[in-house]
Amino acid sequence: MKTHCGCIRPSGLKDLQNGEQTVWGYGCFFLFFWDLSWWFMEGFCMTELVRSEPVIQAAKVTKYFGEDCVLKEADLILRKGEVCGIVGNNGSGKTVLMKCICGFLPVTSGVIRVQGKEIGKDTDFPESLGVIIESPGFLTNMTGFRNLEILADMNRRITAAQIRLVLKKVGLDPDLKKAVAKYSLGMRQRLGIAQAIMEDPDLLILDEPFNGLDKHGVEEIRKILLELKKEGKSILLASHNAEDIRILCDRVFEMDGGILRERGTAQ
Repeated sequence: MKTHCGCIRPSGLKDLQNGEQTVWGYGCFFLFFWDLSWWFMEGFCMTELVRSEPVIQAAKVTKYFGEDCVLKEADLILRKGEVCGIVGNNGSGKTVLMKCICGFLPVTSGVIRVQGKEIGKDTDFPESLGVIIESPGFLTNMTGFRNLEILADMNRRITAAQIRLVLKKVGLDPDLKKAVAKYSLGMRQRLGIAQAIMEDPDLLILDEPFNGLDKHGVEEIRKILLELKKEGKSILLASHNAEDIRILCDRVFEMDGGILRERGTAQ
């Protein structure tokens, strides 16, 4: 009887084949399972390598405005499917670091790589990125839907139907005829989150994404962010709310006077 590798299957330490004693079947089985184990180990290692490749890698990032140093050799790594939080007082440097990562501000020294490309050298801006930094800016005389439609026309990656879906996802009515000028602060924040996630980016950078939201709104947006994390999205966020950090973040950094230190896990 033959195995899958075409060799004689042993029925003991000795098999008879044409009147001769042989242990050939044992050798074949050994080689078969040896090759199988190496194939499994190689696949596992490659999976781990892909999973652990940094989405953001900032090394010794320093930023000066004139003689004022607002970032001092900041180091940060964010990996695929990870949520990292940055906490700190206003003016501590959180927003400046986020702007540098997005390519909105050049660094004075140091290196920032996003999705494998050095910002300011290989690319000006990250390719698959959704952002909320400070107050989202919109054309206030137009509806929320029209604002997102204009933004979507720049890249032509999503349809009007998809815009409608993302507005509903963040709790806004896509058919609302009210101009953005008449939106509440919470509605504007929801619209900002919609524009950040609408093109399904791999990386989200969110500066105080829960500003202006009531308790129900905070819970809804937290749920959306946790769903995005499960999908493998990477998220870097800043929040003054310790509960946001505890619920959402895998790791936490603290910014104080332009100095960034990793505090550990959020728990």
